[in-house]
Amino acid sequence: MPEQLPPNRPVSGNVAQLDQTLWRELADATTPEEFCRAWLGLQSRMIGGVSGGTVVLLDADSGDAKPVAAWPRGFDGETLDAIVRRVFRERKGVVIRGEPSPEAQAADGPRFQVAYPISIGRHVHGVAALQINPRPQAELQFAMRQLQWGAAWLQNWVLRQTTAPVAEAAGKLTTAMELAARAVEEPRFKAAATAVVTELASRFNCDRVSVGFQVRGQVRVSALSHSAQFGKQMNLIRSIASAIGESVDQQTALVWPEPPEGGRHVLQAHEQLARNHGDGAICTVPFVDHEGHAFGALTLERSVSDEFDPETVELCDSVASLLGPVLEEKRKNDRLLVVKMVDSLRIQAQRLLGPRYALRKLVVASLVGLLVFFIFAKGTYRVTAESTLEGEVRRVISAPFRGFIYDAQVRGGDIVREGQVICDLDVRDLRLEYSRWSSEREQYVAEHRRAMSEGDRAAMNVLSKKMNQAEAQIAMLDDQIARARIVAPFDGLVVSGDLSQALGSPVDTGQVLFEVAPLDSYRVTFRVDEKDIGQIETGQRGQLVLTAMPGEQLSFTVTKVTPVSVSEEGTNFFTVEGALDQISDRLRPGMEGFGKIEIDRRRLIWIWTHDLIDWIRLKAWRWLP
Repeated sequence: MPEQLPPNRPVSGNVAQLDQTLWRELADATTPEEFCRAWLGLQSRMIGGVSGGTVVLLDADSGDAKPVAAWPRGFDGETLDAIVRRVFRERKGVVIRGEPSPEAQAADGPRFQVAYPISIGRHVHGVAALQINPRPQAELQFAMRQLQWGAAWLQNWVLRQTTAPVAEAAGKLTTAMELAARAVEEPRFKAAATAVVTELASRFNCDRVSVGFQVRGQVRVSALSHSAQFGKQMNLIRSIASAIGESVDQQTALVWPEPPEGGRHVLQAHEQLARNHGDGAICTVPFVDHEGHAFGALTLERSVSDEFDPETVELCDSVASLLGPVLEEKRKNDRLLVVKMVDSLRIQAQRLLGPRYALRKLVVASLVGLLVFFIFAKGTYRVTAESTLEGEVRRVISAPFRGFIYDAQVRGGDIVREGQVICDLDVRDLRLEYSRWSSEREQYVAEHRRAMSEGDRAAMNVLSKKMNQAEAQIAMLDDQIARARIVAPFDGLVVSGDLSQALGSPVDTGQVLFEVAPLDSYRVTFRVDEKDIGQIETGQRGQLVLTAMPGEQLSFTVTKVTPVSVSEEGTNFFTVEGALDQISDRLRPGMEGFGKIEIDRRRLIWIWTHDLIDWIRLKAWRWLP
């Protein structure tokens, strides 16, 4: 059985889950120890925030006060000796501020001690005392009132143990506990309320018992005894609702006709209910929550002049204090989900606008302030895109003629200077061809001279043509030999090409050997998503961060927007080109990163939500008819 509760545990939201073991122990107790211990457990659960309690009864033989039970197990009841002695002396309920331990004072502050006498007539037979955690004044009054109501159970136990005439009252108290258990067992509010009021009417000899609750400022009758449907009895329902409202407004039990020793209360609705519907006696007891606010009531009616005596009224008050939170919770749980949501929002609004809950108000105010700031504050809207750094010019160096690789001095990634030799082609065949054509030319020259001396003009013309052909071949071979040594056209970086592993391999005319890009002029290409391309224009500026240089931002200007899309991995991109404002020695063609193109200044809330809103619009357009 659980022994300890969290501090200041609320009553109205948890009474329906009270441990049924305690109820059974209370009903089946045969010794004072069992009864008082179960009673302490139930009282501690209903009041909440109880750190310990004890019940002290007078010994029937010696007349000395002795502790009968303590809760929870191991609680030192001697800490409540001072308030117990005071209650025995003053014969009334007492609330004092206890002396806390250093640990408790550091954590919670001083606790309170509340105690109430267990009286029968003018004799005090014992004292029930509790030590409770600090709480507001209204909750402290509720704790004392709950202890006062619960003391009736102990009084009934003492009476049942000592005198026979109180057996009937003890039976009524047992009935009250059985009613509470019956209400807990019913799954639905309507069934629970009807069963409870019908049982009350039978046990208290009433002609009619009704229960009603205050909902949004108006009292509504929820159930009548012996009647599942009562919609047609409108006059009766209005009269009962008025009587319940009278008790709720005054937050006290009302009896008509009012006894001479009773206080002066407003009983106009009760008098009208009795006159219009032939009631001889009416008793209305309110349901009160842990903050001392009435939220409903029980109305008991008798047609004969059998007035409600003070003991019956007090017992009804105890029953109401037990049944009220149970029925209220069931009523709230049976409401529609929309009604629950609205009611929850109303409660939260009251907490925000009412007293207390300073931390919650501070958090909500901060969130509202942030929301207002983001709605009206503006920032620079930028489009983010993947970027690649490229050389502004990319020179392709190809084979000038068909031949073989003789030597390769550089490879991809090397930096070269203008005029630097980067590759040599094999020229041995070209030199042999050059020698052959040189010999033929000398032969043609000699034959031409001999024909000239003989005056053979026809031979001279033929030989002259062959001489020209040989000279052309020689000139071509000279040019090929000169171009066999390939040099860098400018200072730059060898972007691609590695012939170091291909020496001696053949190449064809025009075959790409190397690609060289300059180091002093670059362009940046961006892959802009198609949803953002409509906002990109030439002349816009932005910042570029490369993966190799994450701590440095490079400024650029958009120079060209390519109106042709490229599809990659199911997404369409447009290529946008930009020019860097400054060139760094650390830059190399092929570096990748991310660029942000500045569009204009817009509200922050739009910048952060426009992608989601556009996605929702597109999905809605796709699915809507």
